[in-house]
Amino acid sequence: MTVGFISDLHLDAGRPEATAAFLHFLRSQALKLERLYILGDLFEYWIGDDDPNPHNRAVIRALRDYTQQQPRCYFLPGNRDFMIGVDFMRKTGLQPLDDPCVIDVQGMAVLISHGDIYCTDDTAYQRFRRFSHNPFILMLYRALPFGVRRRLVDKARDESRAQKAHKSAEIMDVNQSAIEESMREFGVTTLLHGHTHRPDEHSFSLDGNAATRIVLGDWYDSGPVLYWDAAGRRTAKLDY
Repeated sequence: MTVGFISDLHLDAGRPEATAAFLHFLRSQALKLERLYILGDLFEYWIGDDDPNPHNRAVIRALRDYTQQQPRCYFLPGNRDFMIGVDFMRKTGLQPLDDPCVIDVQGMAVLISHGDIYCTDDTAYQRFRRFSHNPFILMLYRALPFGVRRRLVDKARDESRAQKAHKSAEIMDVNQSAIEESMREFGVTTLLHGHTHRPDEHSFSLDGNAATRIVLGDWYDSGPVLYWDAAGRRTAKLDY
């Protein structure tokens, strides 16, 4: 059976073609999968599970329709939608995963992650990540009125864009030492992640063993899906 992986869709009302492609995917190719993994940044941003945004409500309904037919659909959060909560998971029927975690694919132990935890050279971002993912901070954020949360998210997005303009691509990419340390910790030789928007497969030696890091692509220009079955791995794009 085939397992599918996607990440960095960045769905938003301003890019209806990407959302339409995703909804079509859920109604077609995705139904043929044994399992589907969504590795973060499903949305461009997430203000809260109580967001009345019609676009997001439509995505939630489509995911619920999908999981009622194919319940083995898994989600781990990205840096844009880490504030997704239990209400979203309940309404969609998605099954939550920790980041990172190990799954079995064709009898192989594979470490999966959104990927931002490995961008350790970007120290400013890692400080923000530790602060924003703190359970107490998340509890306080979710207790704020929706309008206040919207302003905070808009401010954070503006600051993020400004900071990226002054950072090199290398700083925002993953750190190889962090990758290897995590793979040793989990006892794997294969890692699959998104976040960097640099789709590729990287081969390297890990303590004398052949190792592979697979990077998923984003959905800004097309909708890449990584399919993995007994015949191997292949990427197909949903053009739009």
